[in-house]
Amino acid sequence: MLYGNWGKILEIDVKRKITRIVKPSEEIYDKFLGGRGLGVYLYTQYASPLNGYALSEGNPIIITTGPLTGTPVPTAGRAAMTSRSPLTGTIFTSSSGGISGASLKFTGYDALVIIGKSEKPVYIYISDNEIGIEDATALWGKNTIETTQNLKEKYSGYSSIISIGPAGENQVLFASVITDGARGFGRGGLGTVWGYKNIKALVIKKGRKKPRIKDKEKLKNVVYEANKSIKQNPVTSKALPELGSSFMLDVVYFDRALPVKNFSDNRFPTIDRIGSTALQEEIFENSISCWGCPISCGRICHDNEDKVSEGPEFETIWALGPNLGIDDLVFIQKANRLANEYGLDTISLGGVIAFAMEATERGILDFGVKFGEKEKIPDLIKKIAKNNGIGQDLKTGTGNLARKIGKKASYFAINVKGLELAAYDPRIIKGMAVGYATSNRGGCHLHGGYSAGSEILGLPRRVDPALQISKGTLVAKRQNDSAAVDSLIVCQFASMAVSLEIWSRILTAVSGKQYSAKRLSQIGERIHNLERIINLKLGFTRKDDSLPPKLIEEHLGEEKIELDVMLDEYYEFRGWSREGIPTEKKVLELELNNFL
Repeated sequence: MLYGNWGKILEIDVKRKITRIVKPSEEIYDKFLGGRGLGVYLYTQYASPLNGYALSEGNPIIITTGPLTGTPVPTAGRAAMTSRSPLTGTIFTSSSGGISGASLKFTGYDALVIIGKSEKPVYIYISDNEIGIEDATALWGKNTIETTQNLKEKYSGYSSIISIGPAGENQVLFASVITDGARGFGRGGLGTVWGYKNIKALVIKKGRKKPRIKDKEKLKNVVYEANKSIKQNPVTSKALPELGSSFMLDVVYFDRALPVKNFSDNRFPTIDRIGSTALQEEIFENSISCWGCPISCGRICHDNEDKVSEGPEFETIWALGPNLGIDDLVFIQKANRLANEYGLDTISLGGVIAFAMEATERGILDFGVKFGEKEKIPDLIKKIAKNNGIGQDLKTGTGNLARKIGKKASYFAINVKGLELAAYDPRIIKGMAVGYATSNRGGCHLHGGYSAGSEILGLPRRVDPALQISKGTLVAKRQNDSAAVDSLIVCQFASMAVSLEIWSRILTAVSGKQYSAKRLSQIGERIHNLERIINLKLGFTRKDDSLPPKLIEEHLGEEKIELDVMLDEYYEFRGWSREGIPTEKKVLELELNNFL
């Protein structure tokens, strides 16, 4: 008997309107756990063909839980979503907090795989005893808040609503899938895949099936240790609960690593107007937490239209604030709310608008907006989401738009593999340079290993951010551990306090199988390598492990990024060739030979 996982996956064909239950072998769970790992494995089984286009019938949508989901383990309420990204073209996994993960787990399924393409708009309904594919024509065109309210009224009780807004319907390449009108499966445009398949929403009715735990008493003791670690760590016990993720804005700016105006500067004199203190004093209403989370980092805030909604998070404040030359916090919250309603990823949204602003100011192409012109942003957001006017160009994302304009524009197009970068300047935090370059889903700070955790926050120990030697090794190790955490699936914030050793003991108690920190890290390495193998099959090479030329040439007075040197070290540590290809020895070691 499996513990932690159910051993059941629900497959839904929206084209033929049929469902079936698939039971993976126990070995698959042992090798890939759940969450991100299970999603990547299932992608290899369902993508038809493996290198098919993101916007095609053969590209599956995979939603996964993990072996800890729905248990008393802190932050174990998350879900992951995997597909091929229409923005980056890479294999892509995104995760979301809220209640959706626990709700899905309580229905008795570990994962949901959606295949095919519906002829007309539909939504899917699942509970622990019912599955339905319903007409969503009346919902098409509605924003995520309207869709969520409509479906919650129809399906009363404890339900989680996952939906797309007009951005996904109109094929914006960075459209998100929004959970319960607030949280998001962000980055990479997975909402666009939903829109292509004519899937408007997924309704998950909370089931009554609680995950099976092998040793409840042992779990209780280790969970006590995990919660104790969270309470003793200053980030998870003080900063996040009291200030939310906005405290990171203050920290990163203090270390001169916060990019300003499309990575043109790292000085923003009015930073105090949008920092954590300003958020608490000016727009904060109350805090909120995800299912099973003791940290409560979520913020509920009001905007300049006196509308109250969730957010803004640190990355959103940066992307729609300093990155655009804007220092108006209530306005930033309004832009954040609009993005959630339309179903847009805020980091990519801020990235492509910043790119348009710089293109305008450089005289390369006039997009009609310059840095600091906040009054023009709401209309731009609407045009992007509804595919109108200039929005038809901006909706394609920074990388695609730069290629259309020409070589001069590509110089300052801040993206890797098509994914806009986050709020950590790799010229200051050198580990982030190799992390952005090698992240399997494009320029991502989280899948890139989040070396800023060590280089800025000093967790678990501080590493000099200016050093370049040893950063390839640091990033590879952190990427492995991160992939394991994403597959359990628990919050990365909790992992700032809870060690991999404690997570391994928690998994041992839940599953009844012996895990160590080393074994978890090896599983994470397997997952990262499988993603790499998939990307190689999708046509990516070492040349794609790169950074925007602007970040190499305009080094802000810092030591110039020596990316090739760090990549060589990174590849060597990983057991890959100098071209970034996993060697036969590494493939056999990780038991991935069946995926070549």
